[in-house]
Amino acid sequence: MTWQSLVVGSEMPVLVDFWAPWCGPCRMIEPTIVKLAKAYEGKLNADSNPDIASQYGIRSIPTVMIFRNGEKKDAVIGAVPESTLVSTIEKFVVR
Repeated sequence: MTWQSLVVGSEMPVLVDFWAPWCGPCRMIEPTIVKLAKAYEGKLNADSNPDIASQYGIRSIPTVMIFRNGEKKDAVIGAVPESTLVSTIEKFVVR
């Protein structure tokens, strides 16, 4: 699987978590991201994928982005409550 097939080519909204293992705030929201990953897609190690992180202007992690039809629709930066992530995601999920 590639970025192209998982995110850009997806017909469904995709949640992408830009993170790094050394990032304290990333570890703080990890349990929330794992929980949300059961319903939504995506986790990208910014250290291992600097080209993609740079392409989307990632300057701070954690940054969680919502993509729909291959386009960035929204982003949440920092360790935020689960409710903030869920409300951001739900704006783009059609049920």
